[in-house]
Formats: sequence, C-alpha cells, structure tokens
Amino acid sequence: MSEAPGVMAAQQRGLAFRIIHPGHVTSLADAAVACGVPVESLVKTLVVRRAEADYILVLVPGDRSLSWKKLRAVLGVNRIALPDADEAREATGYARGTISPLGLDLPVVADERIRGREITLGTGLAGTVVAVDADALIASYHPIIADVTD
Repeated sequence: MSEAPGVMAAQQRGLAFRIIHPGHVTSLADAAVACGVPVESLVKTLVVRRAEADYILVLVPGDRSLSWKKLRAVLGVNRIALPDADEAREATGYARGTISPLGLDLPVVADERIRGREITLGTGLAGTVVAVDADALIASYHPIIADVTD
C-alpha cells in the first residue's frame, strides 16, 4: 500500500479506489493514457482563497477551466484568489500537482461534470494518483455541486 496521504484517506473513508503511478507525463493526453481514463476524468484540485486563512478546494475536470465568475456567484463573494504554490502548500500540506480533497478537511466545490464517472485525483504524493468513483467521492465529502467551469 502506498504511503500517500490521499490513499490512506480514501481507505479510511471506505472508498473503492485503484492506485496509479502514471510516470512522467508532459500533457493531459499523455496523463489520460497513462491513467487509463478520458481527459475529462483527470480532475484537478485547485486551492482557492476566499479570505485570509479561508480556503476551499475546487474540483475541475481536466478538459475544462475554472470560471472565476461562476465560482464567485456560487460562493456569494466578490473576491477570491488562487494562492501561490507556497501558500497552497501551507494551506493543504500538499505540493501543487498533488493536491486532493483526500486527506484534507477543507470545504469542497465540485464541478457538476465530474458526476457519473471514474475520476483520478492527486494523493499528496508526486507520481501517485487514485482512481475513484466520483459519485462515491461526492457522497463521502458532500461538496457543493455546481457549474463552475468553462
């Protein structure tokens, strides 16, 4: 079993998952092939700052981009920001590229397009991702589900 925090968290939550070690990839298309999923199933976990020391995680399908306008509307705020890599690591304990809701206790907003499929998520450990059923993840985390991407 991997020592990745996200893997341990998936196990603790009772989520069925498979561990994937995609190796060095240089594009979303390469990552999708290495993980055995379509590009839209590669889910990016973005850390967003709502206010000083107030962070949320946003799950974004790999083929889409975060819509700041839509996310602000969902959250009912005028200002949000993407922290730099150091601040994101301080807020989560995970380096960019490995961030995941797994193992963290932060509010989650999930783009509605992740439902009904297997998705991959970071695990807090470089070179290791997990594939999980998005609906099981949603049931486990009870995120806000909304259209937050373009």
